[in-house]
Amino acid sequence: MTTRIVAIDGLGGAGKSTFAEHLSITLDGAEIIHTDDFASWENPLDWWPQLIENVLGPVSRNEMVRFQRSQWQADSDPEWVEFRPDNFLILEGVTAAREAFAPYLTYAIWVEAPEELRLRRGLERDGQTARKQWELWMADEARYRSRERPDERADLVIRGDRDLWT
Repeated sequence: MTTRIVAIDGLGGAGKSTFAEHLSITLDGAEIIHTDDFASWENPLDWWPQLIENVLGPVSRNEMVRFQRSQWQADSDPEWVEFRPDNFLILEGVTAAREAFAPYLTYAIWVEAPEELRLRRGLERDGQTARKQWELWMADEARYRSRERPDERADLVIRGDRDLWT
């Protein structure tokens, strides 16, 4: 069996996770892997080799996937994820459609939303104390978008500010 991998990329707070949940239902409960399962505040963008090694590589060989989620908060224990690939896998999160992942992807979706809305959503989720981290993170994201142009390479671009999928 060949697992088709759908990437849902976009900048923080664009609506990627919400869209991924809806797409998963449409695809009969497809497993969702979040780039946040590998990224962290300390390593927001350079974690991608572990995702290839622990998820994309095994999925491409129809092998069991097993990895430990990154630890975003110091007081939490990272949990283990384990599953066997099925028909579809959704890779969701900032940089999900990065060039290094392209050989593994079947389809790439870019979720677009205005910066003000994205920051508001992020602070609603993470709290006002995370504002500085969000501002630094958004600058890193802008560099990723400028360097790799995932929105221009995407198979589909959707609006994350209108909840078109609900």
